[in-house]
Amino acid sequence: MLYFSKIRIIVIFLLIIIFSFFTFSNFFSSENSYFKKKINLGLDLQGGSYLLLEIDNKPVITEILQNKVFEFKKFFKDNNIKIGNFKVENGIIEFTVEKNKVEDAIDLLDDDDSLINPYYQDFKSHQFEFTNTENKFSLNLSKHGIINIKNSSLDQSIEIVRKRVDEIGTNEPNILKRGNDRILVELPGLDNPDRIKSLLGKTANLTFQFITSNEEESFGTEMLFSEDDSDEVVVSKRIIISGENLLDAKPHMDTLNNQTVVLFTLDRVGAKKFGKATTSGVGKRLAIVLDGIVISAPTIQESIVTGTGQISGDFTFQSATDLALLLRSGALPAPLNIIEERTVGPDLGQDSINSGIFSLIIGFLLVIFYMIYKYRIFGIIANFALISNLLFLIGILTLFEATLTLPGIAGIILTVGMAVDANVLIFERIKEEISNEKNKIIAFDSGYIKSRTTILDANITTLIAAVILFFMGSGPIKGFSVTLATGILTTLFTVYFVARLLTAIYVTKNKDKEKLI
Repeated sequence: MLYFSKIRIIVIFLLIIIFSFFTFSNFFSSENSYFKKKINLGLDLQGGSYLLLEIDNKPVITEILQNKVFEFKKFFKDNNIKIGNFKVENGIIEFTVEKNKVEDAIDLLDDDDSLINPYYQDFKSHQFEFTNTENKFSLNLSKHGIINIKNSSLDQSIEIVRKRVDEIGTNEPNILKRGNDRILVELPGLDNPDRIKSLLGKTANLTFQFITSNEEESFGTEMLFSEDDSDEVVVSKRIIISGENLLDAKPHMDTLNNQTVVLFTLDRVGAKKFGKATTSGVGKRLAIVLDGIVISAPTIQESIVTGTGQISGDFTFQSATDLALLLRSGALPAPLNIIEERTVGPDLGQDSINSGIFSLIIGFLLVIFYMIYKYRIFGIIANFALISNLLFLIGILTLFEATLTLPGIAGIILTVGMAVDANVLIFERIKEEISNEKNKIIAFDSGYIKSRTTILDANITTLIAAVILFFMGSGPIKGFSVTLATGILTTLFTVYFVARLLTAIYVTKNKDKEKLI
């Protein structure tokens, strides 16, 4: 029946007030942390920067192949097969096998249960494909082996990119996969992306290596340049500790020398290695190498066993902050190259907002006037439910601090049409019931009940489509699906609670009128 208990009536109006407050909180500022929530504007509305990054996997593949050489040597030695003449070049491992063991080597590499060359049953492929000419073998990663490496590298890179972007404090960044070697980064509100480009363009591979007394490169050493390319130093290839041993890094002002430094803290393993190296290396110079460039080369004055230290150099506070950020977020598994960059101006975004709001107002007014013309007092009730629906929808988006894009505004406009559609179905059904039922209260109640199945079917099928769009789509498509799905739920609530409550109040008080609708 058209009956609402006092508790239900109070709850309905209380919810309208609460979500109305969240909706209007977008238009005024509040010091209360809970009530200063606002809808965030996406890149197409707020303006900002768009970066498309591509991962250069060649260094990763080369490193994996070089590490694999040691595994091959040990594996074949354990199987009493002599191999030699190893060479890694252009993604191919080459080696020779003693002539009387060629067939044994082929069996070991081609075996489905091979330990050195795993076979992936799902893809009907080994990790390595190989060819042999007499006793000379050439191995290269199979297509599936390369895909595995790319997927792993992409997942690691996305996490590190997200850490770096989040530490800068960019509002609601959007970081997404594109294929198996590209990353899309959208930064709303960021007009000058130079700093973020600099941070994302650095691999941040940190190592500590001793500087040798040799003036020329020799076995076990390598020549590296200093940061300003003004000096060349020869360092030992032996890495004392790497960035993997860092727990924390932060900028600091050294008041003694009046310069900015980066303080770092090592984990237990790193502290032990660093303490041992600095104890035996007092008086030696220690090169701090970032991405193959020596950024600092201090002389060890005393052993450092506390697991803490500092990196000094010609740092500004900004550059020290950026270096600390890079070290905290970890090294990228592979270099990132920016292959596409766009900047959306705030004026263009404001034009989109104005166009979207104008469209919403025009559509909203047309719906309101039509409903009043068609259903009179019940049209006013439907319009009040429609306004309540918008307050609920925007209030929920505000509560969760959702990001609103232009497609999201389109989803809100579509919700207006769907919300009034449910009321039209109900009112037309009520007209049919009144012609067959003398008791107007029963007729109105039957109209709501008998139209429920049709309304639920229509909204649930649309909700399923919105869910599919959310999980299968990305970026703006997700924004559209979120507002559409939220709008469907708020529509059902306002139709069967807000509009039905107002209808019940009016019908109960005017049940003796000859024509109600």
